[in-house]
Amino acid sequence: MRNLIFALTGLIAFTTALPLKAITPVDVELQLLVDISGSIDSREYDLQLQGYQGAFQSDTVQNAIINGTLGQIAVQMIMWSGSSQQQVMVDWTLIDSAQSANDFADDLASLARPFAGWTAIGSAIEYSYPLFDNNGFDGTAQVIDISGDGTNNQGISPDTAANSAIAAGVDTINGIVITTSQRVIDQYADDVIAGDSPFLLAPADFAAFQTSVENKIAAEIAGTQPVGVVSIPEPSSIILLLIGLTTLLLTRRPDSFRQLKVQLKTQLVPQLK
Repeated sequence: MRNLIFALTGLIAFTTALPLKAITPVDVELQLLVDISGSIDSREYDLQLQGYQGAFQSDTVQNAIINGTLGQIAVQMIMWSGSSQQQVMVDWTLIDSAQSANDFADDLASLARPFAGWTAIGSAIEYSYPLFDNNGFDGTAQVIDISGDGTNNQGISPDTAANSAIAAGVDTINGIVITTSQRVIDQYADDVIAGDSPFLLAPADFAAFQTSVENKIAAEIAGTQPVGVVSIPEPSSIILLLIGLTTLLLTRRPDSFRQLKVQLKTQLVPQLK
């Protein structure tokens, strides 16, 4: 028994003497979720990766990092496609200087495409957000930044995954879609971006992608909105009035009909002229 007590005492002393893992404060913990599904051909894959490389080599992003409140960020890159196709390509990396930003860009240059398949946006988010836990960094904000060129066609729905990520502590999910398809833009606007002041960018093609990435990352570090964000309209007064009309038809209250008549005359009619 005495030997056991000595052994336990020694184990406790050894355990308490172990240094705690240092947590590095940063301006933002940034996850880059890169779409490499089948709709992205080899040329577009190269252009997309070159866009990220060029962004981290640019004065725009490097100055944003260095001039941030803490002067450093943490970045992780994940590539994704189908519901079971996600892979960390560059794990959490501290970027605190022009040199470390250039080194990160160099790491991207050597990445081989791991797969191509369906487009599972929700599954990519679901895979990624737990990786903020115990990553060794404490950011002023946790931001998921997801790029893509198509709509979800496999796996969990994007809005379900996005809501789970926000509930787990992610501050913002931003999007960048490389397309002119309104259907894709609408899904990202409605179901993907989420959280605190999210935004969506939609460069028309991969040639314009790098500039959008530069502006996006700089804004995410500063906690602002970049130029050229997709406008996400609020419900119009016409829609709200029609909802009210439906409600009144169901309740059939005469006094409410009189109120609605006044609203239609003052709000709806001028908009239709």
